[in-house]
Amino acid sequence: MPDIHHLEDTTPAADGTTLAHQTRGTGHPLVLLAGQANNHHWWDAVRDDFHPTHRTITLDYRGTGASDKPEAQEGYSTRQFADDVIAVLDALGIERTDLYGTSMGGRVAQWVAARYPDRIRRLVLGCTSPGGPHAVERPAEVRRALVSPEPGAAEEALTDLMYTPAWRAAHPGPYGTLGDPGMPPHARRGHLRASNRHDAWDALPHITAPTLVLHGDQDRLTPPDNLPLLAARIPDATTRLFPGARHAYFEECRTEAGEAVLDFLNGASR
Repeated sequence: MPDIHHLEDTTPAADGTTLAHQTRGTGHPLVLLAGQANNHHWWDAVRDDFHPTHRTITLDYRGTGASDKPEAQEGYSTRQFADDVIAVLDALGIERTDLYGTSMGGRVAQWVAARYPDRIRRLVLGCTSPGGPHAVERPAEVRRALVSPEPGAAEEALTDLMYTPAWRAAHPGPYGTLGDPGMPPHARRGHLRASNRHDAWDALPHITAPTLVLHGDQDRLTPPDNLPLLAARIPDATTRLFPGARHAYFEECRTEAGEAVLDFLNGASR
């Protein structure tokens, strides 16, 4: 087993916002990016799976965790989150890294890889979409369920979108993928706007890193029809679909997904 190191630190973003980031393990760097309105605990259930070969780096997005939670007139954006990732890499002295983003983190990862191609060795995009008019959006009934005013209904709807009933029965939680409970309302709105306004369609062909695109075939939060869209738009992209899995395929199909990611990351470098 590798010697696991733990490092908690903060660094300023370009605009002075304090960003909290966390480093675990040794080996080649791998940045893990969480979903919308979540902090680094999104990865708690599977993070150790990457440590045999990689040092993992996470961050608390602005608005989450131990990072600052500024109010911004224009809200937050996935481009801004991407710049925050680069600020963390610079602070850690990491010139080139592997990058794995899921859900909104996959949207952020698209910008990192397209705008800073020299910084990314290999890219993994999970349960995500290109955004904008080309994306396949979630059904209207899913959107309504996520804003239900009934007590507990929205959280139950989100949990059901993340995991199948059978998996939940065997893994009763708590779950680290249901949002950061410490986020103020303005930050939640900012994250929602950032994800909803994402549109990287024109930037995707500029990604130069070999890319793996992953999705659960029962995902109704981000429909799996987005997988072939991304793969066709990104040069040198391959795909993997996990039968029976919902949005949190990386937990429900932990063994298969983890092995697929590590096999890809540890393949021959270009």
